Amino acid sequence: MRARDLTVVLFVITIIVMLIIPLPDIILSILILINITLSLIVILVAMNTSEPLEFSILPSLLLLLTLFRLGLNVSTTRSILGTGSAGNVVETFGTFVIGGNPLVGFVVFVILIIIQFLVITKGSERVSEVGARFTLDAMPGKQMSIDADLNAGLINEQQAKQRREKIEREADFYGAMDGASKFVKGDAIAGIIIVMINIIFGLIIGMLQQGMSFNEALNTYMQLTVGDGLVSQIPALLISTATGIIVTRAVSEGNLSTDVTGQLLQYPKLLYVAGITIFLLGVFTPIQFVLTTIVALILIGGGFLLERPSKVEPVNEAEIEEEETTEDMRSQENVVDLISMDPIEFEFGYALIPLVDASQGGDLMDRIVMIRRQLAIELGLVIPVVRIRDNIQLQPNAYQLKIKGNEVATGELLLDHFLAMTGGLDSDELDGVDTTEPAFGLPAKWITEEMKDDAELNGYTVVDPPSVVATHITEVIKKHAHQLLGRQETKQLIDHLKESYPILVEEVTPDVLSVGDVQKVLGKLLREQVSIRNLPVIFETLADFGKMTNDTELLGEYARQALAPQITKQYTMGKHQLKVITVAGEVEQTIAEHVQQTEHGNYLALDPEKQQRIIHAVKEQIEKISLLEEHPIILCSPTIRMYMKQLLDRFFPHIIVLSYNELEPNLDVQSAGVVNII
Repeated sequence: MRARDLTVVLFVITIIVMLIIPLPDIILSILILINITLSLIVILVAMNTSEPLEFSILPSLLLLLTLFRLGLNVSTTRSILGTGSAGNVVETFGTFVIGGNPLVGFVVFVILIIIQFLVITKGSERVSEVGARFTLDAMPGKQMSIDADLNAGLINEQQAKQRREKIEREADFYGAMDGASKFVKGDAIAGIIIVMINIIFGLIIGMLQQGMSFNEALNTYMQLTVGDGLVSQIPALLISTATGIIVTRAVSEGNLSTDVTGQLLQYPKLLYVAGITIFLLGVFTPIQFVLTTIVALILIGGGFLLERPSKVEPVNEAEIEEEETTEDMRSQENVVDLISMDPIEFEFGYALIPLVDASQGGDLMDRIVMIRRQLAIELGLVIPVVRIRDNIQLQPNAYQLKIKGNEVATGELLLDHFLAMTGGLDSDELDGVDTTEPAFGLPAKWITEEMKDDAELNGYTVVDPPSVVATHITEVIKKHAHQLLGRQETKQLIDHLKESYPILVEEVTPDVLSVGDVQKVLGKLLREQVSIRNLPVIFETLADFGKMTNDTELLGEYARQALAPQITKQYTMGKHQLKVITVAGEVEQTIAEHVQQTEHGNYLALDPEKQQRIIHAVKEQIEKISLLEEHPIILCSPTIRMYMKQLLDRFFPHIIVLSYNELEPNLDVQSAGVVNII
């Protein structure tokens, strides 16, 4: 055990000893001086902290110091009533304050108690209660502010984590201070009761047991009681003041001394006014003229001295900033920062600044926060922070989205217009600027606000520009979600799963599959828009089949089959039937016969002529089912599903390919066409 830890343990043991064992007067005097010293240290530390969290141990310290003072009260009371003595320190305080008059000393002590109990302690208790309530109420707003700064790129993940931790610590601190202030209040009440006990029973013991007269007993025990009360209540008063200082600290840039002198004396000319006022009091009132003149001269002289620094030539802040920037750019840390790449970047032209500027009503940052939460629920993947910045190289109304530094989507917005999507209607019926809806590629028009109502009455879907770009961002991130899942992100998902399913995770990784293998399986699912939120089911599948094969493509197929209820619900949208395009047996047999098996995995080796025939057949069926306004879904056997998807991916990247094992048995599957090459 370290020396500091041992000191605290000995301190607590000393408190217990004081409560049980009578102590000699010299030991009591030493402990009383320690009590006064500790209270002085506490109030000095409270005055020199810049913010309350720098003294976060104060609630626990209040409990220990309060218990220490109560232990001293028990020991001194035992000595006063038992031996008529409580050490040199108590006697000195009593003699010094009373000055030969016990009644005066008692009055002074009562005033001290009233100041502590009714003014400082009661005020600190109320401020602690309100501070705790307001801190808890402000937590959601502070969290949203951190998320907005994070999405805007003003802070990084580490800084956001530190700010969140600070908010949590503030809530815990003010909650603890609310409770700890009750200790201080109870200590003040206990001090009053102990004094009354010492006086009453001191008189009884002195007169009945020791044969003293009333005046003699009153002088003896009143002196010791007042001295004991002073050496106990003065440290208590200092601790109460320190508590009040800490809980009343609000927005601050320095310690209490710096803030008081800096803010109270920030207007030197006001000292001239105060000095002249004091001088006039000496002239027109009976107050001593010499005394008021000295005070007035001090105030006027102080104002003159405080004004002198303002005449110093100001420093060129621009030059300092430029020097600091140059120095920062030379540092190795900033050079390393330049090569880092954001996972997701949203850049826009200067005309779209109102889209993200909250002062101009822009709410894109808040929308992106909601997009990240929505995708976390839909995909089971924590989407990285979207770094938002303006780019003067883009057209004023243009924007672009980058994934790991590569441009993956672009678009244009007219902020003073609305986007009207035709929905299959004749677009010429509506006047506007022809365009294409960026997320789904639908024909659309930019229309003015005056035309919005007419467009809606004619069956158009009308959306505002922020909704257009938010939908585009959502769809692009969904499409490229597999690129955002790296080994680090996979490890975080595994660690999160391990908290609830430790045995399941241990059975899969790292012995059976590495983190990289798990990442490939999850990436394969995300590539085809299959949510990985149900990680326990995926890991159950990997635990069952991971020992039989290390082919991640094949393991991904097994995982898809295990997620059959989820996939069925995803494409039926709550209905009990599904229209699909089936694959003829001859086509399935042709594909199966041309699967090549290697030690690095299996792949489809089909000659170009047969590939073209299959692709042409699929194209015909897609065109037919599109006339029925149905989304094309290819249904085939489990053995060729992934090869069919690989074949069609280059020509029909958005087409869905399912296997029979990925659909629930009670689903009504209706064939809307057959892929046949005969």
